[in-house]
Amino acid sequence: MTTMDYATYLAGLPRVLAGAGTLFRDAEGRLLLVEPNYRDTWILPGGTIESDDGESPRQAARRETAEEIGLDIEPGPLLLIDWVRRKDRPPLVFYLYDGGVLDADRLAAIRLQEEELLSWRLVHWDEAQTLVNREMALRLDVALKALAAGRGPVELEDGVPPHGADGPS
Repeated sequence: MTTMDYATYLAGLPRVLAGAGTLFRDAEGRLLLVEPNYRDTWILPGGTIESDDGESPRQAARRETAEEIGLDIEPGPLLLIDWVRRKDRPPLVFYLYDGGVLDADRLAAIRLQEEELLSWRLVHWDEAQTLVNREMALRLDVALKALAAGRGPVELEDGVPPHGADGPS
């Protein structure tokens, strides 16, 4: 195969976007959410994996956390992977890591990335469900159940375990 043939082959491959985020909690079990200026629902710290740089999902979760809230924390275990089908964009594979419990000093050290974020909050699960979109609420519900059960990672398709897959009990 020539270089040109290989470049044509690569250009013709399906395109998939990839993102990674981190789920942080405080000692009361509240979830850390951030309010982006580019959408009308709250999200977790996270973002796009920079695959052109060879970045892994774990590295992206750490980098995005440092960029968005100013905390350089190695992510804990992978909680879930979600394959998200979208009508108007390529599919997305999303990796969610456990960020653990942030103490008072870490919470006081949060510094928002002002170009993208308006604010951050710690919220209980019942309030979080009213702030995030449906897709994120499904992920968070599964992630919290996986944490409580000491299980993971969980495979999701559009926020739910695929037919026949074993999700958290």
